Amino acid sequence: MKVKFTYSITTLLCLSLTSISSWSASVEEAMAKPGRLAADLERDLRSKPEDIIPLLNLQEGDRVIDIFGSGGYYSELLAGVVGDSGEVLLHNNRGFQAWGINILNDRFEGRDPGNITRHNREVENLDLGENSLDAAILVMAFHDMYVVPKRYNGEEYVATGPPADVGHFMEQIYLGIKPGGRLVVVDHAGDPELEHETVLDLHRIDEEFARTEIENYGFQLVATSDALRNPTDDRSMIVFDSDIQGKTDRFVLAFEKPMH
Repeated sequence: MKVKFTYSITTLLCLSLTSISSWSASVEEAMAKPGRLAADLERDLRSKPEDIIPLLNLQEGDRVIDIFGSGGYYSELLAGVVGDSGEVLLHNNRGFQAWGINILNDRFEGRDPGNITRHNREVENLDLGENSLDAAILVMAFHDMYVVPKRYNGEEYVATGPPADVGHFMEQIYLGIKPGGRLVVVDHAGDPELEHETVLDLHRIDEEFARTEIENYGFQLVATSDALRNPTDDRSMIVFDSDIQGKTDRFVLAFEKPMH
């Protein structure tokens, strides 16, 4: 499935079909790099990075962060796009690092994944600096910022603490991205007919809720993609269910930090 670009008038005036083609070509070149991990090659089929990464508008020499990048699938591809003169920050907190530790070991032991800096930080202090990033990508993890941690007490799941401070998290990202830089968010689509907390418990998020929240922190939506849509997904199921894992209906939103 090809990417569907939906641009604002301002963005449309700044872009050309030639530049879009160039971005796609650089991603496809990174995908064709010899020695990529077998797990990455398998994931290409369901993640379609050739449709997602061009939304970041990256150029050689850019600096980009893969937020909650876990095993670093996107980080290695991004490193191929920005080249040795650029830099990719592979961000993980303790939880996401533990989730991807096996493939992280495979990625960095005995091979060169490109100019990637491991950036392990908790969300309270992402340590991004100000206007230091050309772009950021957040894949299937935005919903986690809203999930209420719960524990089963023998009869039901009960809250064990509050969700993360989304406002502080987004403020750090906004501050870190340069004016005109991009934030691309990919996530599991939730059923808008279900209660908000129920959707989050399924590790999904309502697309309109996500869009509104991100716009409320100052970003402007400039593009979307239907590349990862799956209308047959049963959005009442948790994303880890073996029947749908890797095949969920995923929305893709690209935002820009305004120039002023």
